[in-house]
Amino acid sequence: MRKATRCRSARTRFPSPASNRDRAAVGGGQDGLLTPSSSRSSSSSSTSSPFLGGEGDGAMKQMVAENPVVVVAQRGCCICHAARRLLLGLGVNPAVCEVGEEAAAAGEATDLVEAAAEIEALGGHRRPPAMLPVVFVGGSLKQRQFSQTPYRTMFPRCKDFTRRFHAAVAASNPPSVLNPTKRRRTTKRRRTTKRGKNPPPLASDSEVVRWNKDITAHMRHGRMAAAAAIFRRMPRCTTVSWNAMLSGYLSNGCFSLALRLFDAIPDPDLVSFNTMIHGYVLNRDLASARRLFDQMPVKGTVTWNTMISAYAQSGLVEEAREIFDRTPHKNAISWNAILAAYVQNGRLELARRLFDSNSDWGTVSWNAMIAGYVQRRSLAEALQLFDRMPERDIVSWNTLISGYAQNGDMSVATRLFDESPSRDVFTWTAMVSGYAQNGMLEDARRVFDEMPERNSVSWNAMIAAYVQCQKMDQAKELFDVMPCRNVNSWNSMITGYAQAGMVERARWIFDTMPQRDSVSWAAMIAGYSQEGSSGEALQLFIEMGRYGERINRSSFTCVLSTCADISMLECGNQVHGRLVKAGYGMGCFVGNALLAMYCKCGSIDEAYEAFEEMTEKDVVSWNTMIAGYARHGYGKEALKVFNLMRMTDTRPDDVTMVGVLSACSHAGLVDKGINYFYTMHRDFGVTAKAEHYTCMIDLLGRAGRLDDAQALMKDMPFEPDATMWGALLGASRIHRNTELGEKAAKRIFEMEPDNAGMYVLLSNIYATSGKWANVNKMRVMMRERGVKKVPGFSWIEANNKVHTFSVGDMLHPEKDKIYAFLEELDMKMKKEGYVSATEMVLHDVEEEEKEHMLKYHSEKLAVAFGILNVPSGKPIRVIKNLRVCEDCHNAVKFISVIENRLIILRDSNRFHHFSGGSCSCGDYW
Repeated sequence: MRKATRCRSARTRFPSPASNRDRAAVGGGQDGLLTPSSSRSSSSSSTSSPFLGGEGDGAMKQMVAENPVVVVAQRGCCICHAARRLLLGLGVNPAVCEVGEEAAAAGEATDLVEAAAEIEALGGHRRPPAMLPVVFVGGSLKQRQFSQTPYRTMFPRCKDFTRRFHAAVAASNPPSVLNPTKRRRTTKRRRTTKRGKNPPPLASDSEVVRWNKDITAHMRHGRMAAAAAIFRRMPRCTTVSWNAMLSGYLSNGCFSLALRLFDAIPDPDLVSFNTMIHGYVLNRDLASARRLFDQMPVKGTVTWNTMISAYAQSGLVEEAREIFDRTPHKNAISWNAILAAYVQNGRLELARRLFDSNSDWGTVSWNAMIAGYVQRRSLAEALQLFDRMPERDIVSWNTLISGYAQNGDMSVATRLFDESPSRDVFTWTAMVSGYAQNGMLEDARRVFDEMPERNSVSWNAMIAAYVQCQKMDQAKELFDVMPCRNVNSWNSMITGYAQAGMVERARWIFDTMPQRDSVSWAAMIAGYSQEGSSGEALQLFIEMGRYGERINRSSFTCVLSTCADISMLECGNQVHGRLVKAGYGMGCFVGNALLAMYCKCGSIDEAYEAFEEMTEKDVVSWNTMIAGYARHGYGKEALKVFNLMRMTDTRPDDVTMVGVLSACSHAGLVDKGINYFYTMHRDFGVTAKAEHYTCMIDLLGRAGRLDDAQALMKDMPFEPDATMWGALLGASRIHRNTELGEKAAKRIFEMEPDNAGMYVLLSNIYATSGKWANVNKMRVMMRERGVKKVPGFSWIEANNKVHTFSVGDMLHPEKDKIYAFLEELDMKMKKEGYVSATEMVLHDVEEEEKEHMLKYHSEKLAVAFGILNVPSGKPIRVIKNLRVCEDCHNAVKFISVIENRLIILRDSNRFHHFSGGSCSCGDYW
């Protein structure tokens, strides 16, 4: 007796030969794949039974006629066959679901009910289970004997049906049907007496061939129900019939039905196995494909080639080569498959070695090698192979033309285009795309207008050219007259409008397009994200899931960036969970967005966990982690990551060194920073740019080496910009050097007269020095120049909602609780030694008033709200749009030790982790 086979993923056995009635094991699929009519014809005489007699006969007939009957039985059960024969005699074609011996022996009702529900769902029945007549055949079979009550029903409303059905089967079958041993002897005797006499054929070969062609035609056009109906009615099926159904299900994406069908094929041939292996490959289940491949008694060349191609497409080049070496009879497809495996996976050296070892290559193989060199941008080698080709086709010319066009060498591309003996629509489109990618819009339109014929790719290439140059009016004109729009055309328009900042027009295109794909949703989400409409981006992401659209990597990346921009960690965590559930690995594309989200949301530990889980890391991954540690004030950790990076094959770039120098600056590692700055060109080939000099000026300035900072600015190969002077101005404020601060501010006002932050910074320097007249002068200057100070805001996420605070905020619904709590905190802080930094107030007023003005800064309000609403043990995360003031920085240190909470504050420059009365910046910010 065979084992239970309900778990499809673990199945690697071969179907054993069986009669045509075994097609019933396929069950009632969504296309009506039920028991074939051969069983019905053999049992049509069984119309007289106790089932049709007795009280309530009319109601029972109606129940049988109007409701599908499901028989759930142990596989191979003779009573199951008797039950099916009885129902067929009543004109009912039952759905049969067979379970294995283990499930039937256990007698677990849950497993049998699940089997019946599976048939009900696949059959498309939407009535409640209690309305579906279900008969369960077989009880406990541990001693290979049927139980005294072999028929059971789990649905109370079907009890009468089951009782009468039991009586009908018992009356219509001899006692031997309940005795497996006697049944086998009877069967053997019958075979002996009828040996040598073959029953007449139920259908001619020509009829079977015609039906097989009809099945194939229906499947080719997606009419699976019609194909299944023909298959169900066929009195005789050949292996070709089964293979037609198997291939049809796979081509229409119904893998589970195909797998169920494959297990029921009585005598599978080589085509059956090849088709099923191909199905596993399409379903990305290489392990099952390999198990089935290894267990095949006979393998054909097609089988070996299928496995080679499967491994090649999955990037498993070594496995593909192992199959290739074992292939007993290699043909041209075998050689092309292994060559493609090397080329597609970037193993061009091995591909060239294989190519040179065989002189009998066809044009397809030459084209594959040329395409590999083009993909690597090794155009000289590609042209060399092209010149050696014994015979070229149009694909050869198109590949080389496209390669030179994409590489920006339009002169060579044009020469090849002119020399090409024949041109098709792809040749012309390659030229249009090449001109467009190189910004030669007029030439692209000229070639487009000269095209003898155009397809959707040609139109989309020209529209994309206008979109790339942000000429949306011309793109819209072309889009309106396009005769063959497809989803890519609409997506190009959405992307163009979104990148041009016209999000409303992009949304109109999105709402009116006839069909959307995942790219459409991702483009619209990206448009909202880039515009700063975070709420709309998140809402659209939610709608995308509700519409059942598969969320692609671009959508996840855009939403993670949105969460990072508004520092919504909880939302980011939920997106991370959906990312894992969707089955996307931690590759560079999504992984880098996840890293950035955790870093910007202040969760540096989770960022490093995600970094460790990444299966592959590129230079962006390393840079994100280094910069994340730097912004959080963990300079030593940033340098540890940098040292790990140097041990890999990833070469540091200029962005890497900006992160390293920034880490040294934030952590006060002056000597290390100077060393890295002067050795980065020698060690990594990185030439110092403005960003590196800015980091060095900030590093030296924060350390109090103001003279060295000025000397570095004089020795730079270019003039200092406003950012560099701003770093020097900030250092002047820290070290209270008014003269240098005035000098730096003067240069900044010349370059950026509207930079309100620099006016405030200089005013702070004057206020600290007690020069109130100069403070007033700065205020007048700002008023005369129309410069407005950017108001400070702080916000915090709590209970899946973002709460925003301004200084002295009186609009928040919990303001009374917040202010009362702040008063209590202020008293506790003063007892611990807290003194307000009143010198930071830019008004010449009394000390008491200054203290009152400092008490209700936005970050303090947000921190107080967080303590009241964020559960104990969880970090309090506050974001501020400006630089945190010195008084608030000092106050939050006291609050962290009084309330015993971890408080993470992100300002415009960096993160501050307050815990136990100290900050991660070491008061060096």
